Amino acid sequence: MTMPLQMDRYRIAALLLGAALLFAAATDYIPAFMDSEGRVFGLFHLDIYKDALHVASGLWALAAAYSRRTAVFFLRVFGTLYFLDGVMGAFTGSGYLDLSIFIDGVRSVSAIVKILSSLPHLGLGAFGIAVGWSPWRRDRVAA
Repeated sequence: MTMPLQMDRYRIAALLLGAALLFAAATDYIPAFMDSEGRVFGLFHLDIYKDALHVASGLWALAAAYSRRTAVFFLRVFGTLYFLDGVMGAFTGSGYLDLSIFIDGVRSVSAIVKILSSLPHLGLGAFGIAVGWSPWRRDRVAA
């Protein structure tokens, strides 16, 4: 008889991030999320490269949910990388994960667009950091 997978907050968080990242990749192909100029949520353009990064990150998250140890590692690394990418984006309008800081440099868009465009990475990254770096203790079972 096989034992069911025991889900804990780390593994659930990795699954949630996986779903969010796969959704992010999908938004580029759902007309309801695009404006007349092809910008997602009216803020930014995604391309096949950025979509591939979101899919790869999402698959990494789903694979990381396999165990507590891999989920914690994923949350810590992913959270830190995405949050710092969001901070860079809030100031420059470009990030380092998609290499846009090297390709486009500092974008000449309003500060509000820079911040709003960076919120997904800031939010997902902060979530990963908060869960991944929280105390790593075994879930207790009531006696």
